[in-house]
Amino acid sequence: MKAQKLKSGDEIRILSPSRSMSIIAKEQRKLSEQQLREMGLTVAYSKHCEESDAFSSSSIESRVQDLHEAFLDPNVSGILTTIGGYNCNQILSYIDYDIIASNPKRLCGYSDITVLSSAIYAKTGLITYSGPHYSTFGMLHGIEYTTEYFYKMMFQEGAVSVLPSAEWSDDAWYMDQENRTFIQNDGPYVINEGKAEGVIIGGNLCTLNLLHGTEFMPSLEGAILFLEDDLESQPPTFDRDLQSLIHQPGFNDVKGIVIGRFQPSSQMNRQLLHDIIKSKKELEHLPVVADVNFGHTSPQITIPVGGEATLEAFGKEVKLSITE
Repeated sequence: MKAQKLKSGDEIRILSPSRSMSIIAKEQRKLSEQQLREMGLTVAYSKHCEESDAFSSSSIESRVQDLHEAFLDPNVSGILTTIGGYNCNQILSYIDYDIIASNPKRLCGYSDITVLSSAIYAKTGLITYSGPHYSTFGMLHGIEYTTEYFYKMMFQEGAVSVLPSAEWSDDAWYMDQENRTFIQNDGPYVINEGKAEGVIIGGNLCTLNLLHGTEFMPSLEGAILFLEDDLESQPPTFDRDLQSLIHQPGFNDVKGIVIGRFQPSSQMNRQLLHDIIKSKKELEHLPVVADVNFGHTSPQITIPVGGEATLEAFGKEVKLSITE
C-alpha cells in the first residue's frame, strides 16, 4: 500500500515523534519552511511539536496524539519528522495502526525515525520513507541533491536511478551555514559482486535492531537491506549490530545489502568494512555495496521502506534503482 504522490498545494504536517522542534534554531526553521514552500507544499505544524521535557522530547501522549491527528486530517497529504533522537520506540505500542491503514500518508524521516517507519510498514503494509527531516531542509548550501531526490520520490512517478552526488559533507552546517567543508564523492563501491531485486527494508541499523523480536519488526524475506549508522557506531559496534540482524528470522532470504556512507568520526574505513562483510559466511552469496548517499552525512536520497530496489554490482560499477 502506498499513499498518493504529493502535488503542488498539498499540506505537509511537521511532527516531533522523537526530539522536539524546540532544539531547532528559528532561522533554520525559517529556511526549512521556505525550502518546502518552494516545492509547492503548504507547511503546517502539529500541536505539540515544540513541547520539550528533560529529554528534549515530549510525552508519549502528546506525540501519539499529533501522529493520529496528522493521519486523520483529510487536509494532510504528507508528514515530515522534525529530527531524530533516541526515544521514538516509546510510542509504538500506543499507536492505532488502523487509523494509519485507513488514512495513508507519506511519512518521511530517518535515524531514530527508523523504528516508526519500520513499524508502520510492518503493521499496515504502508510504504514509508527514510529520508530528510524537516530540520534537514534548513541547510542553506549543499541541499540541492537531497531536495532533488526527495522531489523525485515524493512527487514524480516511475523508478528513481540513484546516482552519486558530486560532493558530500559531514560538517556542523547548522552551526555555521557559510563556512562549509565539502568532500569530493568517489561514489559507491562494491564489496560483494552480484545482482538482486527485492523489497527495501532498513534505515539506521542500531535503531532497527531495537525492533528485534517484536511485532514491529518487518519481515526480512526477499529484502534488499538499506543500512546506515552514525558516529556512535564504531566498527566493532556496527559488526555486532549487523551480526544481530543476520540472526533474525528470514535473513536467509535476504537478496542484497546497500550500505550508506559512514561519518568519519565513526572510524569506519573501506578495509574495516570489507573485513566485516567478508567475515560473515551468511553474506558470501549476497551483493553488497557501500558509500551510497544516505545516512548521517549529507546529501541523501529518499528511500521507500517497503518499496522495490534493483541492484547490480560488478567490478567498479554500481547500478541502483528504487521505486514504490
